Amino acid sequence: MNPKNPGHFRDIHADRLDLAAARNWMSAICGPHRLHAGHPEAVRFQHSGSVLKGMSTTLGCIEYGTEVTIGIVETECFNSYSLSLPLVGEQELSVAGRYLQSNPQRGVIVSPNQSQELNITGDCRKLQVVIPLLAMRRTLEEMLQRPAEQPLVFEPEMDAHDGAAAAWWRMVRHLNEEMALSELFGQAFFSRDLERALLKGLILAQPNNYSEALRRCLAEKVPHYLLRAREHIHAHAREALCLDDLEAAAGVSRFKLFEGFRKYFGSAPMTYLKHYRLHGVREDILAGGARSISEIAMGWGFAHLGRFAGDYRKLFGETPSATQQRLQRLGGRGV
Repeated sequence: MNPKNPGHFRDIHADRLDLAAARNWMSAICGPHRLHAGHPEAVRFQHSGSVLKGMSTTLGCIEYGTEVTIGIVETECFNSYSLSLPLVGEQELSVAGRYLQSNPQRGVIVSPNQSQELNITGDCRKLQVVIPLLAMRRTLEEMLQRPAEQPLVFEPEMDAHDGAAAAWWRMVRHLNEEMALSELFGQAFFSRDLERALLKGLILAQPNNYSEALRRCLAEKVPHYLLRAREHIHAHAREALCLDDLEAAAGVSRFKLFEGFRKYFGSAPMTYLKHYRLHGVREDILAGGARSISEIAMGWGFAHLGRFAGDYRKLFGETPSATQQRLQRLGGRGV
């Protein structure tokens, strides 16, 4: 710990006195959006925070120093879920014909794929969590144990005073404070599980269009033979695996194995293995380090690098090098 300098371990330190610079900064984190200020000369943008290295979730505090309006339209590539809770001041989210007041007792969620507008008062300083769209989708699919057919849509208003959502915000506050005090949270092996817990907690705490499906999923037990096959994949994903190996681990016929994987996991066994490996590569890239993308991919069992790059882009919507470049931008944010 470093109590004399509580921000010593922060990844993000930004001060901007220009409206366009503030917009560009946040666009790099959240995705493209519009930013308007009635008095742009009064902008005193500040952002301090930390990045959870597993899936690039950011936690921190943000303020603009003057009244601003953030606008998002469906045609723009807003590629994250941005959750905010004022510590002081207020904001108002306009979405789907609703006008939601946000203050220290009530947070809001700005989601992708929706037109919306967020008005922020000049005295507003808020706690903000930005979760990449792909990270949220992966976490949801892990919980569902199958591919998500529709985008995850949250109820945009969050109760920060009482209930499960309030407990989630207390966890965010605690993490945000602790991440400034210790380098422990910068270790991917440690922070990766915290990040997953944070995302899973949000999906369970905040009503969304998958809440009922998750309740059914939690009540439904996966057959033991599928658990054995899945555990074998997770334990040996870096090795050369074939269907015969998975059949042997499951102890059932190939037909039953395929049928079970499609019913409970939404894919064929070898497709599940490929996606598990691709996610492993992505996590290793986001964890940083000196290894090249080729070394990481081969370490996860991808012998054909051209095919690997195509599969990676198809699953994540970006190339492996784009993931690495985004990490490098996040890592170089001291201002």
